[in-house]
Amino acid sequence: MQTILGQHWHHLDARQVVELLDTSRDGGLDRFEVEWRQKHFGPNVIPLRKDKGPWLRFLFQFHQPLVYVLLAACVVTILLQEWTDASVIFGVVLLNAIIGFVQEAKAARALEALAKSMTSTATVVRGGSKQQLGSEALVPGDIVLLQSGDKVPADLRLIDCRDLQTDESALTGESLPVEKTAATLDKKSPLAERSNMAYSSTLVTYGQARGVVVATGAQTEVGRISELIAAADEVQTPLTRRIAKFSHLLVYIILALAGATFVVGLWRGQPAIDMFMASVALVVGAIPEGLPAAVTIILAIGVHRMALRRAIIRKLAAVETLGSTTVICSDKTGTLTENAMTVVELWTGGQRFFTTGIGYATTGEIQWEGANVLVEHRQALRECLTAGLLCNDSQLQAGDGQWTVHGDPTEGALLTVAAKAGLDTAVEQRRLPRIDLIPFESQHQYMGTLHDGQVEGPRTAILKGAVERILARCDSMVDANGQRMDLDASLILAEFERMADRGLRVLAFARKTFPREQRSLRHPDVDTGLMFLGLQGMIDPPRPEAIRAVAACQQAGVRVKMITGDHAFTARTIAGQLGIHGVDDGAGLSVVTGVELAELSDERLIETAERISVFARVTPEQKLRLVRALQTRGHVVAMTGDGVNDAPALKQADIGVAMGISGTEAAKEAADMVLTDDNFASIEAAVEEGRGVFDNLTKFILWTLPTNMGEGLVILAAIFAGVALPILPVQILWINMTTAVLLGLMLAFEPKEPAIMAREPRKPHTPLLTGVLLGRIALMSTILLAGAFGLFEWALARGWEEPVARTITVNVFVFVQIFYLFNCRSLTSSVFHVGLFSNPWVWLGVGIMTVLQILYTYSSFMNRVFESAPIEATHWVLVLAVAVIAYAVVGFEKWMRRRFN
Repeated sequence: MQTILGQHWHHLDARQVVELLDTSRDGGLDRFEVEWRQKHFGPNVIPLRKDKGPWLRFLFQFHQPLVYVLLAACVVTILLQEWTDASVIFGVVLLNAIIGFVQEAKAARALEALAKSMTSTATVVRGGSKQQLGSEALVPGDIVLLQSGDKVPADLRLIDCRDLQTDESALTGESLPVEKTAATLDKKSPLAERSNMAYSSTLVTYGQARGVVVATGAQTEVGRISELIAAADEVQTPLTRRIAKFSHLLVYIILALAGATFVVGLWRGQPAIDMFMASVALVVGAIPEGLPAAVTIILAIGVHRMALRRAIIRKLAAVETLGSTTVICSDKTGTLTENAMTVVELWTGGQRFFTTGIGYATTGEIQWEGANVLVEHRQALRECLTAGLLCNDSQLQAGDGQWTVHGDPTEGALLTVAAKAGLDTAVEQRRLPRIDLIPFESQHQYMGTLHDGQVEGPRTAILKGAVERILARCDSMVDANGQRMDLDASLILAEFERMADRGLRVLAFARKTFPREQRSLRHPDVDTGLMFLGLQGMIDPPRPEAIRAVAACQQAGVRVKMITGDHAFTARTIAGQLGIHGVDDGAGLSVVTGVELAELSDERLIETAERISVFARVTPEQKLRLVRALQTRGHVVAMTGDGVNDAPALKQADIGVAMGISGTEAAKEAADMVLTDDNFASIEAAVEEGRGVFDNLTKFILWTLPTNMGEGLVILAAIFAGVALPILPVQILWINMTTAVLLGLMLAFEPKEPAIMAREPRKPHTPLLTGVLLGRIALMSTILLAGAFGLFEWALARGWEEPVARTITVNVFVFVQIFYLFNCRSLTSSVFHVGLFSNPWVWLGVGIMTVLQILYTYSSFMNRVFESAPIEATHWVLVLAVAVIAYAVVGFEKWMRRRFN
């Protein structure tokens, strides 16, 4: 039985499938066989893998180099018996761990969501009788009956179909319901084209069918996707990679300097205990205690800003990852398009008409040669629109400011365009009430309705359907005035091909009159003698804001690729309308299908993924391969999706983006970010916010590191000079913690710099700090060394006591940081260019820090705790002079780079 389950079921005849599974088409399985198979195959659910427990997941939040550095700082401060400082540092570490633990999405939750998606009830034939069972009780060989509204409970090979249509968008990405058949298919048919299969978790939208279960649980297509989710790699974000590399380097430098301090002091004959304390002071000074807190808070502010722009972040690091994105792989339906079929063009009476407005909203106009038209003056147009309105089983409903369609999306589009022309559905249905119906059947490819006319008047049949089927039944056509004229089939076919070449789904309309005694409508009644009314072409149109967003992304150097389960021609058309850049094959954008991808080696796939921008009819495995191929080329990949089939690629991508409205729970749980409006423009906005977050994070690091380096250099200088320490460990902690919170974190509120989306994306392997920024850090550290150490020695030489000299040194560090903060508000421009008051939080922080520093200097309590002492006005002049010089030097350096670069 296990080997049988590996068959290509769509390639086998239905009777052969029933025989292979040893079941009965009409009677199903008997009770004893069901019990045996349940024991053999297990329940029809997706098995959940064991995940790390919550405690282990929490402990893993501490498994970061920078956290190790902070824990080392905590140990050092405990050794110094600075319990308050140790508590503050550990509190920072604990806060980071808690936020990471809460924010982080886990694959186990995605698998749980998948399992829930399979839970349903099913109508099953067992032992010759129909039964209602929970889907988890199904086994291979069960006979399942489907009807409109059912969720398919397992993978089925269809045996009989009656006009069956299923919504497979969550599994394949197909934007419209799929018509099903029981016919045998080619072995190479891709998943999205296996019309004789019904897959677990898809929905029956129309018709009825009987099918035999061929796969349950993990063996279903949805189950295979769960395997892919589990197999997808947990990808480090660019920020975590940069922070980890930076942290390792920082650890090595700090330890090397501390060791050098200890050795040099001993060499100079200093007591070992003094040198140990001096080394400790250097370590405390060099560690940027505020950095992890700053990273967390800056990212959290980014989360808030993105939420305001309809992007909900589920993992903090994803905020910055967006700013590093080099490729966005986007689904088509609902993300780049409206997910609402819209009639955009009509042809009737030899005239072409175009429409305005998109989606199911009834606002819009019908235009001819650029001018709005009224149907009262266009009889042929009125007849074509009325036909689409009456030969229709769907309804439009308005609610919460949104128009939705209850029924088939294409019929909803016909109702909408009729409403745009001013036709009222209720009025038209009263004028021409329906008295009979020929339902749509896949073998006939049309639908027909019979309508009563005026009293004693004729009755009218209306047909809509595939152009070739409708045209074959017509012997005349309507002219512009609504009068009958000879049929010109070649003209109609030329118009149809022109509309199809635009990627439109085209429906044809015709009518035929009958005498009043005609009370029913049958296929032979409409085989001949119809008058052709016209064509209506529709498409799920691209969102206007998505067109602008794609252009903005491409201008910013972020490539946009469409990866969809929809048809290749539709994908090419929409991609062209969106302005997606890619290789042109002479007929438009090149499109690679899933069948072609399956034949590519890994090397060819990597090259194809880099070169091509549109992929159609792709499977979940192929989406995953494409993401990995782009990552192999060094790209930072953002992947959007809404279906179960998208979940593995969402998890594999550097940042997975799920749709909040149309997205499945599996997609949301696998993603890093959820769009509340399902709009690609929100991704572009989030990329912009992500770049701003990284800028502000860089500004903070650029601001804080000179202080840490300057403190370390001052300690080193004192050791090498054999003089007293200009600054004590407890004073270093005061500087680092208070300024980080009150000054540095104010940079998190910096507005985005102009033209931020005109830049090229950062290369994934670019270090956190470039050579230019490292040079600026070295310059500021040197100024701090000269100013702080120089004034400390000057004060001692003038006879001031060490507490006074150290207070001067502390104030040099603080006020240089205050002035340098304004220089760090832009990496390249002056503070006057970005606006002196454009970030009021900076001024608030500066004011509070100044007050605290005055208290530090003159409060007796602070003097006792921090070993500080009051200083004179002359000392303040010297402190501020050093701060002004530091501001001027950095400002001059930035001006020189702007001038000569």
